[in-house]
Amino acid sequence: MRVALTIAGSDSSGGAGIQADLKTFQALGVFGTSAVTAITVQNTQKVYDIQEMRPQIVHDQITCLFDDFAIHAVKIGMVASIALIETIAEALNSLDRLPPVILDPVMISKSGYALLQPDARAALVRHLFPLARVVTPNLPETESLLDRRIGSIDAMKEAAREISTLGAKRVVVKGGHLGTGGATDVLFDGERYRLLESLRVETTSTHGTGCTFSSAIAAYMARGESFFDAVEKAKAYITGAIAHAFPLGKGCGPTHHFFDLYRKAGMESG
Repeated sequence: MRVALTIAGSDSSGGAGIQADLKTFQALGVFGTSAVTAITVQNTQKVYDIQEMRPQIVHDQITCLFDDFAIHAVKIGMVASIALIETIAEALNSLDRLPPVILDPVMISKSGYALLQPDARAALVRHLFPLARVVTPNLPETESLLDRRIGSIDAMKEAAREISTLGAKRVVVKGGHLGTGGATDVLFDGERYRLLESLRVETTSTHGTGCTFSSAIAAYMARGESFFDAVEKAKAYITGAIAHAFPLGKGCGPTHHFFDLYRKAGMESG
C-alpha cells in the first residue's frame, strides 16, 4: 500500500489540518501518517488559539516515520514559525531520497486568524519552496507572496510563473477567491500552463478545502500520477467533497471526504 505523510497542524473541529489530510489519504486509497506541528483551538466559526509543538518533536516525528515506512509523498500544511520551517527543512534534507513534497502555504484562516507569523514568510520561501514538487497557494496567499493584487486569469498565470522562480518546481494557483461564476485554477509545470475549471458550489461548508485539495494531490502523486493528472483528479475529488458537504456547526462547515465511499455503500451523505 502507498503511504503519505502530512506535516501540519491539528484542527479540533476535524474539518481541516491533519484531520482532513488523513481522511483524504484514506478516501483515496493511501495510508496516512502525520507529524503534528501545532494544536489549534478552533471550531467551524473561528480559530481561537494556537500552541506550537517544540521543533525537535516535529523533527523527530518526521525522521522516525521515514525510518519505519517507505513514504511515497509528503504534504506540508500549517508551519507557523521560522523555527518550525527550519526544522522541517532540516529533517527532509537529511533523507537519502525525498519523495514528492506538496506544499500548501497556509497563511491565514477563513476567520482571519494569522496561521503564519509575518516574519516567517521569507523563511517559508527560502527553506521549503526548493523542496516542494508542487506549491498550492490560493489567491490571498499568492498576493501575499508577490505583494500585489491578482485579479484575473492572466494575472494568475503570470503569478504562477513568478512563484516557480522562487524555487517551486510546479505551481497551482487556486482561483476560488477570484469572484467569477466558476472556480478556475492555474497549473504551471515550469513550461506549460493548464486551466482547471469547475462550477462553484453554493454552500457555506468549505472548511478545510485547501488542506483537502493539497492532500489529494499528495495522495495521487503517492500513487504515481503525474503532476497534471494528480491535480485534475484532486480537483474532481474536492469538488465532490464540497458538493456533498455536511451541514454541521454554526459557521463554515466541513466537506465530506468519504462522499464517494458513502455513495457506493448506499449511505446518505450531505
